[in-house]
Amino acid sequence: MTKTPTGKNTSGRGQRDLRVRVKTAKGRKLSSTLWLERQLNDPYVVRAKKEGYRGRAAFKILELDEKFRFLVPGARVVDLGCAPGGWCQVAVKRVNALGEKGGKRVGTVLGVDLQEVAPIAGAEVHVLDFLEDGADDQVKAWLGGRADVVMSDMAASASGNQQVDHLRIITLCEHAAYFAFDVLEEGGTFVAKVLAGGAEQGLMTILKKNFEKVVNVKPPSSRKDSSEKFVVAQGFRGKRHEEGLPTAEDDEAGPLG
Repeated sequence: MTKTPTGKNTSGRGQRDLRVRVKTAKGRKLSSTLWLERQLNDPYVVRAKKEGYRGRAAFKILELDEKFRFLVPGARVVDLGCAPGGWCQVAVKRVNALGEKGGKRVGTVLGVDLQEVAPIAGAEVHVLDFLEDGADDQVKAWLGGRADVVMSDMAASASGNQQVDHLRIITLCEHAAYFAFDVLEEGGTFVAKVLAGGAEQGLMTILKKNFEKVVNVKPPSSRKDSSEKFVVAQGFRGKRHEEGLPTAEDDEAGPLG
């Protein structure tokens, strides 16, 4: 089970403020200074470096998997927009892609991204635009079959307008969902990051037509001041359903923990 780092000083009376303070350097914007200070004081960033993960986002997929158990030994996993590679790192361990868990089935982890990603032990990583025609067939060829899990931590470039960014990421998630419909095995799982803002209901409707269970979750490692949350859709019905009403109730799982 993943442990939630607190970063608190509990030494009692006389305790000091242990936060790292960053001075604004000449030529550096205040926003950049504040971002750097937050990174240096983020316990998940510190823990990611200590445990060898490429970013704090690794703990988000760890926490989601601990609750929903979709990264099982032997599973074939596709990570869309996999840079910098933290989610792939987690998946490699969980699905036993390196065969380190004796007696357990050996899984496959396939990462795709628009940019080159540094090699990840146990994962196969390719430069690919998943929106291109034939991308689904290419992924299935690389996998040697259909996927058990399609996951996405993608986000469109920030515009500075919260509503625009919300609509962009929802559109991206919808494209990822339709890609998943084309490559998932029956019973498979789709996991994707979204931003709260109102337009996600359309995505939920699409997913509820195609999966047995669909929930919204905000894992503990997701920053409290962020509007991000994750949709977890399990039990792919095996055939894309375009018509009719949703077949499952909207299940708001809320925060993990």
